[in-house]
Amino acid sequence: MKIAVDAMGGDFGPAVVVEGAAAAAREFGAVVILVGDKAAIEREVARVGAGTLGLEIRHASQVVSMGESASQALRRKRDSSLRVAAQLVKDGEASAFVSAGNTGAAMAIAMFVIGVLPGVDRPAIAAVVPNLKRFTVLLDVGANVDPKPAHLMQFAVMGHVYARDILGFDNPRVGLLSVGEEEGKGNELTKEAYEQLKESSLNFSGNVEGRDIYNGRCDVVVTDGFTGNVALKISESLAEMFGAMIREELTRDMRSKVGAALVVP
Repeated sequence: MKIAVDAMGGDFGPAVVVEGAAAAAREFGAVVILVGDKAAIEREVARVGAGTLGLEIRHASQVVSMGESASQALRRKRDSSLRVAAQLVKDGEASAFVSAGNTGAAMAIAMFVIGVLPGVDRPAIAAVVPNLKRFTVLLDVGANVDPKPAHLMQFAVMGHVYARDILGFDNPRVGLLSVGEEEGKGNELTKEAYEQLKESSLNFSGNVEGRDIYNGRCDVVVTDGFTGNVALKISESLAEMFGAMIREELTRDMRSKVGAALVVP
């Protein structure tokens, strides 16, 4: 299976991207096609000593910037590394494409070039986050800020399939993120989505609250892209804050022990 990688994507492409591709090839035997400025990619491949890993390179003359709109990327950047990578999947030369670049442009290009599965109106961005028991699939975390109830139903199905087939969870439990656990809680979007989920064949656990993302009550938590993105960014910030606090406490304790040792007669 070949994976097309947008080598120019992200804030640190192609240097970090090539390093990651080389690590994947070394450690997991990944077959990678690096897409982007050929000369720049070749320099990075040489720098990391990956010349013998069989990394294939496909040239693309344009790059989609992080601040560029999805519509501009589609109209004006037809030879971008993102679009060329997506086209490789469309043409059957790659099984998937990966990018650390502009999320909106990646989603738009993927929909335009590759399309979606039957029964899926809009793709969602999923995040697999750790909980007290194993993992929670949280979606959508940014692709659709104003979805319809039917879209949340589709997100639930996609999350169920991912949790079952990729994470190996048996009959994954699906929860709908709301402001309370009771059936009638939430706005019109969540209330209508609740009814659809309740009538589905999914293992629906009902409404869940933000804390349930991390306590392991559900395997899949479904929400709109606006709420999901805010929840994810808050989680990332809290993780960074707690990490910094723990490091500070450990360092402080170490300083105290060293200081105490110095004053002992």
